[in-house]
Amino acid sequence: MTRTEITIGEAAARSGVSAKMIRHYERIGLITPPLRGEANNYRFYDERLVHELRFIHRARDLGFAIVDIRALLSLWRDRNRPSRDVKAIAVAHIAELEAKAAALHSMSAELRRLVESCHGSDRPDCPILEELANPGS
Repeated sequence: MTRTEITIGEAAARSGVSAKMIRHYERIGLITPPLRGEANNYRFYDERLVHELRFIHRARDLGFAIVDIRALLSLWRDRNRPSRDVKAIAVAHIAELEAKAAALHSMSAELRRLVESCHGSDRPDCPILEELANPGS
């Protein structure tokens, strides 16, 4: 092992991506499989792979799907890419996030309405359970 090659545990610690997820990203082809030791067949990662794992980690933190991360990684690796391609992926993701946020807001408002209609007492009747059992009635 050279000084620039590190184990999967070290790569996980440096990137914030678990060893299990690193192996998953290798299996699905999101990252290039690392070098393997001749004697022990252990995976050895270089700084480039660790940097890609950090990129993936940040993209996942922002909620990008694997398909989008694959496209973003490809664009990131291509130094001649047009930035409009990157922006288009990000803009589409913003629209998805905003739609999800609106749906969550709607669910929260409906649940708040149900909670306010429930007495929360010793009585057995409960509008929350009624609504779950008979939606829209």
